[in-house]
Amino acid sequence: MSIYPTDLSDAEWSYLVPHLPPPKTGGRPRIHSPRAVLDAIFYVLKSGCPWRLLPRDFPPWRTVYHYFRQWRLAGIFEQINAALRKRLRIGLGRNPHPSAAIADSQSTKTTGIGGEQRGYDGNKKIRGRKRHLLVDTEGLLLKAKVHSAKVSEQDGLRLLLESARSGL
Repeated sequence: MSIYPTDLSDAEWSYLVPHLPPPKTGGRPRIHSPRAVLDAIFYVLKSGCPWRLLPRDFPPWRTVYHYFRQWRLAGIFEQINAALRKRLRIGLGRNPHPSAAIADSQSTKTTGIGGEQRGYDGNKKIRGRKRHLLVDTEGLLLKAKVHSAKVSEQDGLRLLLESARSGL
């Protein structure tokens, strides 16, 4: 039974479960199901709440963050996105592999806390980060790259296309 609007339906879960890594053999058995972990990840991403403020209905925040980080580093979310994109394109009667793409960027303000990924975009007068997106002609995400706002449009596009070339 779904408690939050971000919880996966049974149909959504049945589609996503084959894309998740299998449980490790040996070691401690899992206490929390991958579905509960994914529900918690989607809750954080949609609500914008900090990991530590996850409602108690979900697994502990450290567990959820551990899986999120592990799956992100392993490229699981990119694999899921690619599978969903192919399924949607087929449903639209399109070739599952796009033959054209569109790139765009956006500079966004960030908090006052600095770091490598923060800079000043002189063209847009924004201090923060810049994201470059590559989408197909249906608007479905192919690749995203986030970096300092001080990265020029040309250099950011080059970084985006290099990562897309190696990842698609």
